[in-house]
Amino acid sequence: MDINFQTTKLEKTLSEGVRLEKLHGSLRAKKIRVRLKELRAAKSLQDFWPPKSGPARCHEISQGYHFIRMSVDLDDPYRLIFKPNHEPVPKREEGGGLDWSQVTAITIIGVENTHE
Repeated sequence: MDINFQTTKLEKTLSEGVRLEKLHGSLRAKKIRVRLKELRAAKSLQDFWPPKSGPARCHEISQGYHFIRMSVDLDDPYRLIFKPNHEPVPKREEGGGLDWSQVTAITIIGVENTHE
């Protein structure tokens, strides 16, 4: 899968080991690296469709008319937040919703505690 980052600063932060560990700690930094590796290796988001999502627990967390946010678990309660990088966002024919099999590019938005 093709992965982009919302900002250059975010890309540097999540790509540089020392900076990543300083900001997020060693456990979360390790999980971020693992999740990014899993996402890069995937053909599409279909590879994460439940029940295949495993410990990553990939799921949609919000959906608007043009904007869908998704996440994969890191260390509880933190998640790696991203969105499909397609225009228009691929929708299922049978009633809307995201067509995970057509999502082959994503934009990383950040790391968040989605319960705050």
